[in-house]
Amino acid sequence: MTAAVKSSPLGLTVLTLLHHRPLHPYGIQQLLKLWGKEQVVNVGQRAGLYRTIERLQTGGLITVRHTERDQQYPERTVYEVTDEGRAVTRQWLEQMLAVPKAEFPVFPAALSNMLMLSPDEVAPILERRRKRIAAQRTELERQNAAAPAGLPRITLIENEYLLAVVGAEERWLQGVLDDLRDGSLTWSPELLEAFQEAAEPGADAPAAHESTEAAE
Repeated sequence: MTAAVKSSPLGLTVLTLLHHRPLHPYGIQQLLKLWGKEQVVNVGQRAGLYRTIERLQTGGLITVRHTERDQQYPERTVYEVTDEGRAVTRQWLEQMLAVPKAEFPVFPAALSNMLMLSPDEVAPILERRRKRIAAQRTELERQNAAAPAGLPRITLIENEYLLAVVGAEERWLQGVLDDLRDGSLTWSPELLEAFQEAAEPGADAPAAHESTEAAE
């Protein structure tokens, strides 16, 4: 009986690559980069890829096809997807496409604590982020422009999504920066403290002894 395997973007991508042909880990890593998948899955650390492969094998989703021996390279284990792996790949793919996952990216968390800084401190920090986001957008546009003519749209669909996301964030950041600079978005410790005091439960309710005196 195989162990249940938790879905992950990298796990799904490895299974998808193995649908095409059996591969060893180095071949998987090279294809991930060749196909531009490093923009949507974390393949920066080879150890993470090996851990994912181990989980998929333990769960019965992939199996060893054979071991390659070559004088120029160390011994390499070639993996292939199992029938169960093919079924699970489809389940994961449908789930990830259809159901938004409750994720907790770092940027919204940082925004929720941005009031720890002053508006004057925040503006240059967000400007740095805007420039980085603009550079990401430019690179995605370059990749799309460099794609061979007639390439099916589906092969670059993740770039299309990422371009829409970074474009929207860039526009939002510019709007926030404009509001910070013209003063329509501002805050101060005094303003926040006054709001907190007004928002506390019972802040506007009469004191208990006042209610008793009124009743008498």
